[in-house]
Amino acid sequence: MSDFAIRSFGGAGTRTTSMVDSRSHTRSHGEAFMAIIQSRFERGLFLLDEPESALSPQRQLALLVRMSELADAGGSQFIVATHSPILMTFPGANIISFDEPELPSIALNQTSHFQLTRDILNSPAVYWKHLKGKSPA
Repeated sequence: MSDFAIRSFGGAGTRTTSMVDSRSHTRSHGEAFMAIIQSRFERGLFLLDEPESALSPQRQLALLVRMSELADAGGSQFIVATHSPILMTFPGANIISFDEPELPSIALNQTSHFQLTRDILNSPAVYWKHLKGKSPA
């Protein structure tokens, strides 16, 4: 299992700080991820690539709360690549769609992820009928 590390570039050199403590290997992926977010994220620019892959919907909400706390305190910004409609609900988020070459900013309800999630939750039987009717690719 590889360790997470954060590198800070600037000044006289490079500083690497381990993002893992002795308990990290006994926690689930989501628990370890949230422990890092809670204990190590302070101020800065944070680039998160699909953080929802480690997180349940409830933990995604906890991540949103932590992101909000850090942003409200000042000195923190987040760039998040996500497929999660939950994470896209962050107040004031600029959602950029990579579905088009122009990379337009769009509203949450215009994202394909939101539309698919909403539609399947509203009519699961319709989706399952469609999915089961398809031949394997």
